[in-house]
Amino acid sequence: MRKTSPWTIALVVMLATFMEVLDTSVANVALPHIAGSLSASVDESTWVLTSYLVSNAVILPLSGWLSAVFGRKRFYMVCVLLFTISSLMCGFALSLGMLILFRVLQGVGGGALQPVSQAIVRESFPADKQGMGMAIYGMGVVLAPVIGPTLGGWITDNFSWRWIFFINIPVGLLSLTLTNWLIHDPPYLERVSMKESKLDYVGLSLLTLGLASLEIVLDEGQRNDWFGSQFIVRSALLAVIGLVGVVWWELRQKNPVVDFRLLKERNFAISTVAMFILGFVLYGSTMLIPLFLQQLMGYTATLSGQVLSPGGLVILLMMPVVGILLRKFEARRLVAVGFGISAIGLWMMTRLSLEADFGTFAAARAVQSLGLAFLFVPINAMAFNFIAKEKTSYATGIINLARNVGGSAGIAMASTLLARRAQFHQNRLVDHLTPFDGAYRAMLESTQHVMQLGGSSAADAAQKAFGMMYGLTVKNATLLAFIDGFWVLAVLFAVAVPLTFFMKKSGVTTGPIHVD
Repeated sequence: MRKTSPWTIALVVMLATFMEVLDTSVANVALPHIAGSLSASVDESTWVLTSYLVSNAVILPLSGWLSAVFGRKRFYMVCVLLFTISSLMCGFALSLGMLILFRVLQGVGGGALQPVSQAIVRESFPADKQGMGMAIYGMGVVLAPVIGPTLGGWITDNFSWRWIFFINIPVGLLSLTLTNWLIHDPPYLERVSMKESKLDYVGLSLLTLGLASLEIVLDEGQRNDWFGSQFIVRSALLAVIGLVGVVWWELRQKNPVVDFRLLKERNFAISTVAMFILGFVLYGSTMLIPLFLQQLMGYTATLSGQVLSPGGLVILLMMPVVGILLRKFEARRLVAVGFGISAIGLWMMTRLSLEADFGTFAAARAVQSLGLAFLFVPINAMAFNFIAKEKTSYATGIINLARNVGGSAGIAMASTLLARRAQFHQNRLVDHLTPFDGAYRAMLESTQHVMQLGGSSAADAAQKAFGMMYGLTVKNATLLAFIDGFWVLAVLFAVAVPLTFFMKKSGVTTGPIHVD
């Protein structure tokens, strides 16, 4: 058997993984079109996103156990096949119920692709080149959510929302073919029979209950007024019961479905927290920026996506550079630099105004993306440096789950903060809309005068002037709410910098240390 180049392996497994991560965000901008096409409300159509995230989250931490039972290559190919077929069925769905069902299946098939492909890449490269391998893998994982909304908007505007799912078909078929030809399981990865593994039904049930309920709380919380809704309260209670219960149960099992014992290793535990923060800020900021541009600046979906493009290009160019730097500098130092640079980019966004031009927005996003490029690869280098190779699949499941849950939490926080701070700032600004405020009175009179010169009667001019002042108030309140959101994300990255120095010194040059 001729040995396949690790670079080829990295590119092959990145194909399907890129499409899977892309599908977490690509459908967002198409929800109104999906709702209209399938005779549903926009609120009902959000379950297209929720169902995918729920099934995705549940399967992620199970990937290690499933790989051991079915064989990693076989399990990976089954996941690609299920993802591809369910994508096809999503495109042909005739009702919202059918689409949600197929999205659940798509999430099940796609959820395991991230951790399994990451494990394959890590084990394919020698120790001194693992940074470059993770850089190639990271380009897909970090770039996909950045370009997802842009691609989704362009496809929906120029073709149909159904093509958001159809584009997965050729990529999935190509991935299946190349995987079958080029990828093989390593000799030390021994399969475990179903009898030996003794599926932990209690742990699996608690995990499914906890993660599914958590994703529902995060995705539906803002639309249902959070804990003002009995549905959200019950879901949150189930999430606590499930997640606390599964940790308690799995730590007492000889062959757990999810090996939480890996979190006893300090570097892996801190890296998992860092990956959660990365997902939180990446997805939160990726939601806020296009929304800012479309709501306040009047940008189209395509144009707002183009603002994100320079940032995507920075990530694409810098990821390999970071992989090279890992051979010369300590991983935790690079992570600290990444958090710091991204915090500066987000702080730049807090200085934005309604007069800012395209270049100003693009520059701030590019600085933030430069920091992101310094995070993904070094965090993974630190995480797996003290993890045994045979535990890689279990570890990748946990750390990818942290990023995905972080992303859901980031989107939930951003949407909630935006709605509530906009109302807060509007209430504060309205206090100044009084005849006793000289600046307001002067501006109102000036606007009325301009309206009258345009041919409006005195009564119409007064009404229009009041309307314009209220609209300006709402717009500025919304601007301040966006600034608050960027400020929170910047602070989160800034306070994460010291976290890295609690880690043990590690690098990719020495290779992983096997521990039991």
